[in-house]
Amino acid sequence: MSTTNLFTPFNLKTLNLKNRIVMAPMTRSFSPNGIPTDEVASYYQKRAEGEVGLILSEGTVIDRPSSSNDGNVPHFYGEQALKGWQKVINEVHAVGGQMGPQIWHMGIMDNHHSGWVPPVPFEGPSGLNRPDFNNGNTMSESAIEDTIIAFGKAAADAKRLGFDTIEIHGAHGYLIDQFFRAETNLRTDIYGGKTLKERNRFAVEVVKEIRKQVGNDFAVIMRFSQFKPSDYNYKLAKTPQELDSWLTPLVDAGVDILHCSQRRFWEPEFEKSDLNFAGWAKKVTGAATITVGSVGLSGDFFGAFAGESSEPASLDELTRRFDRGDFDLVAVGRPLLSDPNWTAKIKSGKMDQLVGFSKEALAELILE
Repeated sequence: MSTTNLFTPFNLKTLNLKNRIVMAPMTRSFSPNGIPTDEVASYYQKRAEGEVGLILSEGTVIDRPSSSNDGNVPHFYGEQALKGWQKVINEVHAVGGQMGPQIWHMGIMDNHHSGWVPPVPFEGPSGLNRPDFNNGNTMSESAIEDTIIAFGKAAADAKRLGFDTIEIHGAHGYLIDQFFRAETNLRTDIYGGKTLKERNRFAVEVVKEIRKQVGNDFAVIMRFSQFKPSDYNYKLAKTPQELDSWLTPLVDAGVDILHCSQRRFWEPEFEKSDLNFAGWAKKVTGAATITVGSVGLSGDFFGAFAGESSEPASLDELTRRFDRGDFDLVAVGRPLLSDPNWTAKIKSGKMDQLVGFSKEALAELILE
């Protein structure tokens, strides 16, 4: 099947993209003391030169004392870190790219294998990262309010530095997702509740604060996942109706684009339909969506950490779904991590030049 339609423009508020390919956020941990280096700037610039439509940065943490479990994950606060991000966006714009940071609070985490720990204990809705795993503090209401403000400040800084959008990380078992999940949100105040709609309140307040800080004309993306790293089969929303009650209030609060994380984009989200997560999200909310999950590769992301290699795979099923109108944008992770020119090769039909992915690619910033 032809990939031509993936190379049509996409325009929404501050986004004026030349194609539908998005570089997915991928943690790299190459920013010592939270400060992005010149090499990090070059890494993103090379993907922009390689014709990626929109680059979403690796997760970059907000200004909370224990928002990170890794001393080499970039900050999106503080003069030196923001100076590093200024260089990143300047270099991306210099070659005609568009980019947004993925702003992030990890919540309750496992301790990092390096031995690095934040200066204060991790914080989350109920001290839990997953059922029966407590490794931090339950957030007070004032801590929650301060965190909401910190998300807004990061978004305002992104706009001030000249980024084209921001993405809120609400997926994969991190802080916002810990509020969504019943097993990690045991609160009985306004931020808890028996239903997903009730547990959505923290995320809704984060989105409202961000929208207040950046104004109505700035594009806001939010990433979600049904699965959790501790449970690949987990579903927050078990029916389309629950999905509607979860996502529509976030769109109403100010999210423009829903980034729907799956391990494999071709897997149906609910029975009696082949629509994937992004397809259903678009159907129930009417909002633009991004699909993601093993695009262009034979194996999934989590297999890579187990040492599994992946080979290039057909894009026929992806283009079939895209041409049908299931989603608006396509996020690509590991192929772009391994090869900054992946997008340009797809555009020019040079499928024989595509490279696979191996775990070793995670250990460096590939610039060529």
